[in-house]
Amino acid sequence: MIHYQLRCGAAHEFDGWFQDSAGFEKLAAAGLVECPHCGGSQVTRALMAPAVRKSRRKVAAPPPEEKAEDNKPIEAPAAPVPAPQEPGGMGQRVAAGPIPAQLLAMLQRMRAEVEKSCDYVGDGFAEEARKIHNGEVEARGIYGEATEAEAEALAEDGIDIARLPWVPRADG
Repeated sequence: MIHYQLRCGAAHEFDGWFQDSAGFEKLAAAGLVECPHCGGSQVTRALMAPAVRKSRRKVAAPPPEEKAEDNKPIEAPAAPVPAPQEPGGMGQRVAAGPIPAQLLAMLQRMRAEVEKSCDYVGDGFAEEARKIHNGEVEARGIYGEATEAEAEALAEDGIDIARLPWVPRADG
């Protein structure tokens, strides 16, 4: 994944994450990268400062272990594991905390576009992607579910796929 600072034609600045540089170029050329402020699709990469780490950072000592009155350590409760996303997410999990409204709106528009222009193939995604890659069936956009192992096998075989965060539809 690569992070870019972006700028729209109206000079609004925002950031975005993309699979790679070519992925950004392809999406931007197709008008699929939109400004979250004005919805403009004339988006370019803005100048970014490189991330530079300081050398030899001091590591803070861990906090002292808390103990109850009976002198036994107090254990923190385990962090909750987020629930899997609904179909289409290929086994991805959502991050803790709410998704910012602008990002949620963009993801909902992306989902609507995928559902409008691609065929849903369910859990047969990996098999259908292979058939398309091998020329056994007509090339078309598809979406569905794949296990982590199936997704890795597709990537190893040179079959390009994209994992999308699958959010609830905007209409409910």
